[in-house]
Amino acid sequence: MRIFAITAVGVAAVLAGCSGTESSPFGAGGAAGGGGASTTGGAGGVGGDGSVGGTFNPGSGGSGNAGGMTQCGDELVGIIRDFQTSHADFEAVVGTDKGIVADDLGSDLKPVYAGNPTTPTTHGQMAFDQWYRDVDGVNIAIPLSIQLTENQPGVYTFDDSDFFPIDGQGFGNEGNAHNYHFTYEIHAQFTYQGGEVFTFTGDDDLFTFINGKLAIDLGGVHGPQSDTIDLDQKAADLGLVVGETYPLDFFFAERHLVQSNFRIDTSITCFTEVVPPN
Repeated sequence: MRIFAITAVGVAAVLAGCSGTESSPFGAGGAAGGGGASTTGGAGGVGGDGSVGGTFNPGSGGSGNAGGMTQCGDELVGIIRDFQTSHADFEAVVGTDKGIVADDLGSDLKPVYAGNPTTPTTHGQMAFDQWYRDVDGVNIAIPLSIQLTENQPGVYTFDDSDFFPIDGQGFGNEGNAHNYHFTYEIHAQFTYQGGEVFTFTGDDDLFTFINGKLAIDLGGVHGPQSDTIDLDQKAADLGLVVGETYPLDFFFAERHLVQSNFRIDTSITCFTEVVPPN
């Protein structure tokens, strides 16, 4: 069985341009070069040489257009949002709290709050809806990328048992040793090959959606917890078909002193970046 890895190499393709044909007495140029490949796209094709036209104007070949480019690799690009200690959902109640979010991701690619009207560690939809949305005066958005490395054959990992990536930034540490109060959001796509597995270990909250469906729920303010999603076992529930491409949407929150653990182990062969919405 392969494990879920976030790395890949794009495929490039070159299409040769058409060559020119014999022209009129005034020598029209050759045909334009072929376009590049589509989403996997490499460079555009080379333009064809214009054939010799009339006495005065030999033609010249057209130039090919660059193809589209989809990049994938072992870096995940996301957005951290820093919060102040005074926010209702931070430094409040401690405990495991599965069921904070609904099973289906919202149409705006944000988790849908499932409290009725609250949950044990959250304080209503208005407060929760600020976790992964830019709100002036409430949070400060900071871009953050994480790099996965192959720690064993076919297994790519990011592991930080002291995960405080915005110390001294945003609202600052607020008198603490670290900046403990933030959320983290990542959006990506992958092609399901069969056999992939994704494991997350961390604290506090973690919600992972695959194809818009909740696949991992580690909600709550708690010490390090782990969960693994075997895509083959959950393929029917998640609507996965081998060879098709699907979104992965990842939401994390650090809401309480005094530790922050964050670990991903995965073997998906290619992840392409999706710009996180505001």
